[in-house]
Amino acid sequence: MTVTENAPAARAVARPEPVPFEPGSILWDTMGLYTSAIAGNSVFILQTMHPAIGTVVDRLSSFRRDPLGRAARSFASVQTWVYGGRTAIEEGRRLREMHKPLSAEDEDGNRHHALSAEPWAWVHLTGFYAAVTASKYFAPEPMGAAEQQQVFDEFLNLGRILRVPERMMPRTIDEYWAYFDDMVENTLVPHKVALEVLDRMDKLPPGVPAPLRPVAAPVIGLTGRLQRFISTGTLPPAAREKLGLSWSKADERRLRAVGQVIGRGTPLLPERVRYMPIAYRARQAARAQEKLREALDTRPL
Repeated sequence: MTVTENAPAARAVARPEPVPFEPGSILWDTMGLYTSAIAGNSVFILQTMHPAIGTVVDRLSSFRRDPLGRAARSFASVQTWVYGGRTAIEEGRRLREMHKPLSAEDEDGNRHHALSAEPWAWVHLTGFYAAVTASKYFAPEPMGAAEQQQVFDEFLNLGRILRVPERMMPRTIDEYWAYFDDMVENTLVPHKVALEVLDRMDKLPPGVPAPLRPVAAPVIGLTGRLQRFISTGTLPPAAREKLGLSWSKADERRLRAVGQVIGRGTPLLPERVRYMPIAYRARQAARAQEKLREALDTRPL
């Protein structure tokens, strides 16, 4: 019996109520950073390597005809999970409702449903891998054991916001990595969507106006090749091997050098430049609320 079958999937566990994120949590400080999206492409690739997710994305997603719009909607949803307060709980319900009717048949005649427990959990649980990997390469310092534990606990809460079945969520970090490695080794496949995502990174997206194409093409080509390089390097080696991607020691050194520049440079930027709009506004609002509490606590009586 595989880890995926045995742990965490076979447990029947009561679902604790999700709690909106607040200032002081690590995800509050990190999820809204633009740099947090750096590992996002490799996570999307890992997700689409799951046969069910790859099939549903292939048949039903707008990632081909409207890649920029899809990315904008995805980032807005992710930001809402962490910075939306009670709206985060509503967003989790909305996503479940939106995915209920989504199912598709693969080339072998197998029907896959977006809300099946395993793929729905996999989409969420790849996030912890992304957080650890982003910290390893693109943070001023990698997370220590205590910080990893806090992030893991926060991801469990995020899973409850997204209504991931409790039985699908690992109880410990060790259990998580056993689950993750087993999924990569025994469930993920070199799905054509994952390979297509990599191939499209340096291509002009649909909808770019013709007059802008001569200017946009070299910029997108350069940034896309960098994205592909980072995405390849931040995939787990076993996933790279399945996709037929090469990665050398020299590549690893270059990725770490790029990561050092990003990790050391990001804290020097103004907050409104470091953080995505929803995160920036939420952080502003939290500070304003704190100042109001201080004023109320010190008011003359």
